Amino acid sequence: MTEGSVAPVATRGPVRVVGTGLLGTSVGLSLATRGVDVVLHDSSRTAMYLARDLGAGRPATPDDDADVRLVVVAVPPDITADVVRAELAAHPSAVVTDVASVKGYVLDELRASGVDLRRYVGSHPMAGRELSGPAAAVPDLFVGRPWVLTGTGEPDAVLAVRTLATDLGAVPVTMDAAEHDAAMALVSHVPQVAASLVAGRLTDAPDAALSLAGQGLRDVTRIASSDPRLWTSILAANAGPVRDVLVALRADLDRVIDALGHADLATGPETVAAGALGTVATTIAHGNTGVARIPGKHGGAHREYRVVTVLVPDAPGELARLLADVGDAGVNLEDLRMEHSPRHPMGMAAISVLPDRGDHLENELAARGWRLAS
Repeated sequence: MTEGSVAPVATRGPVRVVGTGLLGTSVGLSLATRGVDVVLHDSSRTAMYLARDLGAGRPATPDDDADVRLVVVAVPPDITADVVRAELAAHPSAVVTDVASVKGYVLDELRASGVDLRRYVGSHPMAGRELSGPAAAVPDLFVGRPWVLTGTGEPDAVLAVRTLATDLGAVPVTMDAAEHDAAMALVSHVPQVAASLVAGRLTDAPDAALSLAGQGLRDVTRIASSDPRLWTSILAANAGPVRDVLVALRADLDRVIDALGHADLATGPETVAAGALGTVATTIAHGNTGVARIPGKHGGAHREYRVVTVLVPDAPGELARLLADVGDAGVNLEDLRMEHSPRHPMGMAAISVLPDRGDHLENELAARGWRLAS
């Protein structure tokens, strides 16, 4: 394959994408850059034309209807079933899939309507950003990410959607709708609620307090800037599983609140009740155990990395120079986090590398004039 070329795909067009937000436009971009004919439809003409201008495909015309082979429905969960039904009726030879993050609600709505589901395959790519809309789309959004297929549809239909996921660089995973929704409540939907709750406490916070904000707060609240309308639709469609996790989380939080009420050192050591500090410590340790179970790079086993922290001047080209020096040192960068202190002309780059490469990287960067944070 020549430099700058893209891998061929097995998916054949026309592929119709309904909904040109982040996911729909990203699907279109990935397929269109590989030569697949993508036709776009959105109730918002502005969004559709923007997706077109970004290279995600061309606006659909009535002449396309008879030729469409695959339809990707990328609309909010509360209207997904309605759109899927309409697309199945309008394109009687096409396979129809959706990418909604809630599957049980959509499937129940479709079954209740009595529609023939042999050409429908429920799916959900585990990919996204805190940004929304076509302008946030990227063609490699799905690369290396799981793409859940919920097992509905005839074998040929399932194969078509599995092929789509593979063509977009995703890793197909099969699970039933209820299992998927329970998993999403735990790993996606409740984290969104938690991030929003923490960020909401900042609304009336004093400026002096916010000026002390570090990377920990940014990490916890990163996804709190998500689209409220979309997330209201998602949470309402998956309300049961999300509520179950939140109730369990509330019980955990109540235990910590009660422990802190009996462990206030400021009121005197004699007021610290037996077991209170142990409850707090156990809570933090339990979090350590949970974090260690999160899959690591490329979905593999969780690994511990050595973190090399480098002071980076807040000036054009400095971060690029640092990354080039890491590469010149022969070290593979496993992860990178940037932290900026308010009103400080210096950032800190936390570079994660394999443990046995940490000392070598520190020596190499120091030799190239970089200041390392101890």
